[in-house]
Amino acid sequence: MIPESGERIISEDYADLIIEYNGDESVFEQFPDSTVQIINVQYAFVHVPVSFITQDIIYRLGYSVMPTCFGTISESSLEASGVNQLRNIPIFNLRGRGVLIGIIDTGVDYTNPVFQYADNTTRIISIWDQTIVSDNPPEGMVYGTEYTNEKINEALQSDDPLSIVPSTDDVGHGTMVAGIAGGNDAPDSDFFGVAPDVEFVVVKLKQAKQYLRDFFYIPRDAVCFQETDIFRGVEYLYEKAISLNRPMIICIAVGSSQGAHDGMGTLSTYLSGIAGLPGMGVIVAAGNEGNGRRHYSGIINTVTGYDTVELNVGENEAGFTMELWGSSPDIYSIDILSPSGEYIPRISAGRDEHRVITFIFEATIIYVDYQMVESQSGEQLILVRFENPSVGIWRFNVYERDGLNRGFNIWLPMEKVISENTYFIRSSAYTTILTLGNAIIPLTVTAYNDGDDSLYLNSSRGFTRTERVKPEVAAPGVDVIGPTLDGRFLPFTGTSVSAAHTAGIAALIFEWGIVREHLPAMSTIEMKNLIIRGARRDVDIEYPNRDWGYGILNIFNVFDALRGGFTI
Repeated sequence: MIPESGERIISEDYADLIIEYNGDESVFEQFPDSTVQIINVQYAFVHVPVSFITQDIIYRLGYSVMPTCFGTISESSLEASGVNQLRNIPIFNLRGRGVLIGIIDTGVDYTNPVFQYADNTTRIISIWDQTIVSDNPPEGMVYGTEYTNEKINEALQSDDPLSIVPSTDDVGHGTMVAGIAGGNDAPDSDFFGVAPDVEFVVVKLKQAKQYLRDFFYIPRDAVCFQETDIFRGVEYLYEKAISLNRPMIICIAVGSSQGAHDGMGTLSTYLSGIAGLPGMGVIVAAGNEGNGRRHYSGIINTVTGYDTVELNVGENEAGFTMELWGSSPDIYSIDILSPSGEYIPRISAGRDEHRVITFIFEATIIYVDYQMVESQSGEQLILVRFENPSVGIWRFNVYERDGLNRGFNIWLPMEKVISENTYFIRSSAYTTILTLGNAIIPLTVTAYNDGDDSLYLNSSRGFTRTERVKPEVAAPGVDVIGPTLDGRFLPFTGTSVSAAHTAGIAALIFEWGIVREHLPAMSTIEMKNLIIRGARRDVDIEYPNRDWGYGILNIFNVFDALRGGFTI
């Protein structure tokens, strides 16, 4: 029997809130008819009837209570990263043996031979499928189904594997990521996994609930996951690594444009905590937002007293969100001019505000929420949600008072969540790293073309909004061969590809450091520093920089730089 909290987690009739209660359980009294999951002494997930989520929920409880929405980031590399060069040293033949790779994504096609040993048994330790309802969730969880190594092997020996383990990857993104990171070599198809001796632990994320999609105007056909499920997925992977006493690399190839882009959100902070623990490595894809024109960076013109932001809205845009984050101590406010010329006067700043705006000549409804001090970042947030936005150019004058004119940033939703025809007229390619890529400790990876050493055009650029160096490194991410759901191998492009590649590299480093006991207490911090030290750099480029971070990933250089310090 599924516990009540488990039923609410999977039910569309209940909404999931992230509450920062800091040990004071009396906070939960404000949520009628709720169930509470205590996560730690700081956070809890509270499940309430969907009717509790009204248009003014941000005004009532703050921005951070609504789970962030995440999507998948993307759809000859071993030589470029120095793996083959390293393998040619017989005593140093690193292949990831003894290391786990954790995948939190769309699932995995466990029947694909790239995830099996030569005797056709699986290389997957377990799968937590959050989408399948049963009485067999993982220990400590109350929803989904866990399939063990033994159960997967039983399925592989059957004529109908899915009748025993019905977990599938309907999208193919997770299968691609896992395959590139550590799939078996298939030379006839020109495919070579980076760390082909690793074993996998997989989390198949359930899709975000409809109330969350509706609130943030996520299209029905978009792949969308919610922060609470990813949080639980990371917990599951960590607990599995601890129970098995094995080092693990967690690969995060999903992202979101929501949030302050400062690495201080709920999930980002938790991910940094996990990444700093011995035996845990966390790799995050930077995103593919660099060329999408979905970021605006502004500063107030001291002569006019404002900065004009022009936003082009394309055809058939049902709705979308726009987040303006100001830099303290500045206080910002906006006015609005619609495509037909209707003017909404400046909405004064000075306190939290929720405003519903309608128009005479437009069918558009705009919901505006001012959060003067957003709880996690401490910065001001102006959240603007457009419903049925009119096609054309929308203009916003942004004003600032009582501050130092340090500037502001505005982000639109990430790729696949908003039309390519909705964009800022004067956009900035920089500060476009997706939310989790801004987390402090994880290694954030961008993509480059190893065929000509050029940066992938759509790669998100750094730094973070608070000027922390992100990404740290570039890895192959253009036309990299990976497995598909029909058993073929095709080229894939994007920073999720480069993150998968880097996860495999990190597994090799963990094998050397932890399994072979050269650096047995290694965490993401030490692993990241080794990778940065070994990065290949162009003598004509200054590092670190917003495009390349500290340079191009090269594992041979990592160990070459250690000569004399360690015995290989």
